[in-house]
Formats: sequence, structure tokens, C-alpha cells
Amino acid sequence: MNYHQYYPVDVVNGPGTRCTLFVAGCEHKCRGCYNATTWRVDSGKPFDQQLEDRIISDLNDSRIVRQGLSLTGGDPLHPHNLNTILHLVKRVRQETIGKDIWLWTGYTLTELSSKQMQIVEQINTLIDGKFVEQLKDPSLVWRGSSNQKIHYLHPV
Repeated sequence: MNYHQYYPVDVVNGPGTRCTLFVAGCEHKCRGCYNATTWRVDSGKPFDQQLEDRIISDLNDSRIVRQGLSLTGGDPLHPHNLNTILHLVKRVRQETIGKDIWLWTGYTLTELSSKQMQIVEQINTLIDGKFVEQLKDPSLVWRGSSNQKIHYLHPV
């Protein structure tokens, strides 16, 4: 899996202070996407063990109280990303305490494959649905268009 950006301190992509990872790869290619540079799976930089370890360390760093991890992109549930994302979310569950995981995807909850659902079972909040430019609404919190839904799945 490749990624474009990692923010160890982010207050935009989910509630509270978070670690946020923007992954590469998106099949949806939504018109008006603000992150079109992330569409190609071979764009960005390789996600490696060093960055994975840093994310866990950052989530556990008591100097900054982080609420959790945000996974966006691109699309974390792109088929090319599934093995790495599943490994990462399981590791967050095992090696952190009280951290939530938010994930944005262009797929809807009803479209997800069994492998994608393995990831969803590990996260707390899923924001699903393609960005639809005609339904763009800047007043929405954590979504770009009104068709996208926030699913609060599992409390921390």
C-alpha cells in the first residue's frame, strides 16, 4: 500500500486531536474530488513498518492526548489496501487503549465485500458513499456531500 500524507496531529478529520493517514488508491474517481492526486495506487510513498510503528507510538504518546486514528485517502477500502489496513487497525486495537478509528470510503456499507467488512468490524465510525458534486454541502461535518452517511458502529 502507498500513502500520500500522514499527520500525527490533526483536528480536522474527525473529533478531537487525531492521527490521520491519507492512503493512495481510489476506484471511485468522484467529479470534484479535492484529493484526486491520491487515486492511483502507485502514487505517493510506500507505507512501511517504520510509519506503522510511528502511528502506534503517536497514538500512545501521552504528551498529546489523541482521540484516535483517521483513515482516508484515496480510499482505505480500495482492494489494493485491504491487507495493510486490516493489519493496521488490528494493531491499533491491540496496542492502544481508548483510541477510536474513523474511516472514509466511497463504497456504501451495503456494497462492502467480506474482506472490507473485516476492517469495518474493527473500526468505530465509517463515513461512506461517493462524493457527489451536485450534493456538495460545506455545512456538513466530516462529509463533503449530503448523500454520504456517518455510521457510528462501535463505541470506544
